[in-house]
Amino acid sequence: MKALRWHGVKDLRLEKIEEPRPNQGQVKIKVEWCGICGSDLHEYTAGPIFIPAQAPHPLTGEQAPIVMGHEFSGQVVEVGEGVTRFQAGDRVVVEPIYACGHCEACNQGRYNLCDQMGFLGLAGGGGGFSEYVTAAENMVHSIPDAISYEQGALVEPSAVALHAVRQSKLKVGDTAAVFGAGPIGLLVIEALKASGASDIYVVELSAERKAKAAELGAIVIDPTEYDVVTEIHSRTAGGVHVAYEVTGVPKVLQQAMDTTRIGGELMIVSIFEQEAPIQPNSIVMKERTVNGIIGYRDVFPAVISLMEKGFFPADKLVTKRISLDDVVDHGFEALLKEKNQVKILVKAE
Repeated sequence: MKALRWHGVKDLRLEKIEEPRPNQGQVKIKVEWCGICGSDLHEYTAGPIFIPAQAPHPLTGEQAPIVMGHEFSGQVVEVGEGVTRFQAGDRVVVEPIYACGHCEACNQGRYNLCDQMGFLGLAGGGGGFSEYVTAAENMVHSIPDAISYEQGALVEPSAVALHAVRQSKLKVGDTAAVFGAGPIGLLVIEALKASGASDIYVVELSAERKAKAAELGAIVIDPTEYDVVTEIHSRTAGGVHVAYEVTGVPKVLQQAMDTTRIGGELMIVSIFEQEAPIQPNSIVMKERTVNGIIGYRDVFPAVISLMEKGFFPADKLVTKRISLDDVVDHGFEALLKEKNQVKILVKAE
């Protein structure tokens, strides 16, 4: 079968590999759509970050080259021995977190913080940029007929956004600021709407992404036109309750912190490629808090339910659809060069 494998920085290769077979407790899925994630892009331009390049991953036993892709939907075509929850023909998505099950984090139920945590599609085990993939039964979630396969490919990134909001102190009626209107930033807007936020401010440079944020109901602030901190403080009578940093740009971190009110909170959602400076006194003197999230846990069912109600709409968030044959030039490279792109979905065929 065809599969996209990471060999190194700027070295992704569409190759022919053996089609996987489901082992005991596994489900084999024909991939329908797979989204290109910001994490995938980081691996392409600056990896390895999550990809095990120098030694096998402790949970998968695999190392580069590995098949990429972790935001995907598909149809079950075969199940392994012992699988009881799924059968051929089921429409599904995969929660792609690998966890050891016995470390301190896992024992607390915080499996996304596992000492050896990895992602299917980044740590091995196959990936969504292929024709077929296998996954353990407990990683698989059914999606109803009302949710298209395209919509299903957004469940995983939407889970990141909803987990970020759930882990924050945000309450119904609170104000929020989102720094960055890329795919995750736009999904955070949707998660905030679903969680009852009142005014949602979005700080973004790209004209196309500003338009998308406004279409989703956010109040857009262009940092080239305003002093963002002063402007948000003036519009909110002292700052927002929670700010979400979703750019990964070092200089934005302090700015996001400073837009929050006394006792406010900064949620760091990004993965940073470089160190980011922050002035501790801006936390201390206002009794602010800083929190971070990685991935998600126990949130896929809630995301799927919200999608049935119209949240996280694919028709507003997906800007390009391509085939697996075009994934590098018209997918990864397009996201680097075309600022109008938000979410690119790849059709496995």
